[in-house]
Amino acid sequence: MRSRRILPSVLVSLTLAACGGNGSRFPGVAVQQSALPRDTGPSVSAGDAAQLASDDETFAVDLYQALRAQPGNLIYSPASISLALAMLYNGAAGTTASQMAAALQFSLPLDRLNAAFDAMDLMLNQAPAGSTDGAFQLSIANSLWTQAGFAVQQPFLDALATSYGAGLNTVDFIANPENARSTINQWVADETQQEIPTLFPAGSIDSTTRLVLADAVYFHGDWMKAFDANSGTGTFHAASGDVTATMMRGEDNAFLTSGTGWQAATLQYQGSSVDMVLVIPDAGTFDAFEAGFTAQQLSSIINATSSFGSLVMPKFKFRTAESLNDVLSALGMPDAFTSAADFSGIDGQHDLQIGSVVHQADIAVDEQGTTAAAATGIGITANAVVQSLVVDRPFLFFIVHPATGAILFAGRVLDPTAG
Repeated sequence: MRSRRILPSVLVSLTLAACGGNGSRFPGVAVQQSALPRDTGPSVSAGDAAQLASDDETFAVDLYQALRAQPGNLIYSPASISLALAMLYNGAAGTTASQMAAALQFSLPLDRLNAAFDAMDLMLNQAPAGSTDGAFQLSIANSLWTQAGFAVQQPFLDALATSYGAGLNTVDFIANPENARSTINQWVADETQQEIPTLFPAGSIDSTTRLVLADAVYFHGDWMKAFDANSGTGTFHAASGDVTATMMRGEDNAFLTSGTGWQAATLQYQGSSVDMVLVIPDAGTFDAFEAGFTAQQLSSIINATSSFGSLVMPKFKFRTAESLNDVLSALGMPDAFTSAADFSGIDGQHDLQIGSVVHQADIAVDEQGTTAAAATGIGITANAVVQSLVVDRPFLFFIVHPATGAILFAGRVLDPTAG
């Protein structure tokens, strides 16, 4: 029996409201850095850590409900989006700050929120014991890019350095926005092992841009127990009709459980610090299950007691690219995208607003493991045990870091044959 509890990249581009890592490795890019060092031993209570985990789960499901209307498969990184917007939150004030806190489910006071994010980020970047060379990699990096000569408030600069390990890379958005865009895209590509080569498309950064924040997540994990090689094909009952998919068959390789209306499987990666959780609604109920899915249900499924069994599931590989402006506005922070925005904590003025929040993520799952990058639960039958499970219909998936409760990646598979 088993019971456990406890990404890549989102960028936020700021423009003038009136107009609409440390040490740079890029030529011509200077770094404005706080004299304060990264706090590598933040004091975070168990209560605060649990609160951040709970808040992050709620935000992850809120995002899922907002994004599920799009057709097809879905992949995004709640952890990446939260971290990038947490950095920006340090510069928000007044109604803008309260709206961001509500939309992002930030319930902790700012100083304790920063400490909790700092602790989470540091733990996520710590390699687990017990994984072999090349079998596990999880890295998260933060960076900020600002217009050369743009004055930044010292408390904002200090918060970025101490809690997020980030300085300000200075570029020239005004005179050469395309060069700045290319440089930022190169940083994202480097931090995601070239998985996200072009986060910002041509023209998305222009002369009105004053600040860009970035968080990149890269994950590669080999399964604790690999699936059988050359498992063959099988029928997958996709949302649009049956398809023939390449299936992976494993023997005693997953923790299986079930509840009313669903079955679930948890697969461990080497090092045992990250899991993939599959949630498979009963046949013919995916749409209704998805529409009613809650953070409490997700938490219950992640923490459900389970038993070892065998799993058959499809291989899949796909990418999602999203603009999150409308999503975040609908979640409760509309002012940040208008001239009513108050980011005076950044520059002491009221002249900044968010121009765009964009997010890309991709995932590839095969017999050996998972590679994913992002360029940004109610009841359980206690003794329900599934001895084997065939995933042959649409399902949800979550890649979780149980020790912190971070939802690194989340999404769904409607058709594993669709790229």
